[in-house]
Formats: sequence, C-alpha cells, structure tokens
Amino acid sequence: MSGTLVLVRHGQSEWNLKNLFTGWRDPSLTELGHSEAKAAGARLAARELKFDIAYTSTLSRAQLTCQHILDAVGQSDLDTVRDEALNERDYGELSGLNKDDARAKWGEDQVHVWRRSYDVPPPGGESLRDTGARVWPYYMHTIQPHVLRGETVLVAAHGNSLRSLIMALEGLSREEVINVELATGVPIIYRLNADSTVASKEVLAG
Repeated sequence: MSGTLVLVRHGQSEWNLKNLFTGWRDPSLTELGHSEAKAAGARLAARELKFDIAYTSTLSRAQLTCQHILDAVGQSDLDTVRDEALNERDYGELSGLNKDDARAKWGEDQVHVWRRSYDVPPPGGESLRDTGARVWPYYMHTIQPHVLRGETVLVAAHGNSLRSLIMALEGLSREEVINVELATGVPIIYRLNADSTVASKEVLAG
C-alpha cells in the first residue's frame, strides 16, 4: 500500500439551503454546514489521521470545511493549496437560480439533462466531463504524487469536482458516475496501492 487520500465534500452552503444552483459563486457555509465540517474533522481525529498536505478549491465553502477539519485533527497550520482546478462545476446561466425556477423556465426534462448527464453542459457552463478535464490532470500531476510517496492527503472540495475524481479513482463508467451521490461533510478514505489503484475505500458517515 502506498498512501492515503481523504476526500470531503464541503458542508451545507447557504445556497444549498436555498435550493440554488451554486457553481463558481461563493456563498458561505450555513450553521449546519459548519457543524458538518467540524463533525467530519472529529471523525477523522478519532481515526488519529494526520495529514501531510491539504488541497481545496478557491471557494470559501470548501476552504472553511478544510480549515474546520484541520483544526479538529490538530493541524490548523498545515500547508494548504487552493486551486480553481478543484472548484465546483460551473453552472453557467443556471448559477444563482432556484432549481424550481429553472425547471419552470426550461422544463424539468431539460434541467434534469443539464444536472445529471455526463457531457451536456448548461448554457455557458460545464458538463461533468468538462469538470473532469480540469480535475483529472491536476490530481495526476499535483495531488497523486504525494499519495504515491506514502503521504496522507486531504482534499476538501465540491460534489461534482469530487465525483469526477472518484470516477477516475474507481474506474467508473459515464453511466455509473452520474449516479454517484456525495453527502455534505462526510469523509471518504481511500488507501492506494503503489500503482495508484484503490486498495480500500471507507466512508465515515455519521
């Protein structure tokens, strides 16, 4: 076995609560979101996990989640890299819209295609495949080398950026990945083999 990769979707954001498409917009965490992030950190602390480096996006909801986790494991000052490669999928013209309002405007079927298809982007935005096109190279060239050196790495990011990363890690098909659901504030621990394949996966649900 090589190293350990911990993935965590940010805690509930203000726009999650309001049922809005968020994408690259930057709302903060709700009170529940802060609690979810702290609880994620507590679960990781209970496993006595210590990180060598942390990665997060340029969006505050992921950064706050990352910091809550590092505080909980006693590593508040850990080197943390922020990069837009890990940002949420860009929802383009849907960003900021209530999901019910979007269905009223474009129709439920069309909005479902934009939300759940693999390669159909919303107007002015990204598909899941587009999101993967920036996440995968960043993981391969920047994050994975740390894991393959035997380090323990935290990635606090977003539902779709993490789904695309999980697709690569687990070798999921385009049909399989669209059904992957990630709960907010729930750590997923991957232990990787030296050849970068997954040796084990554990979901630390509450």
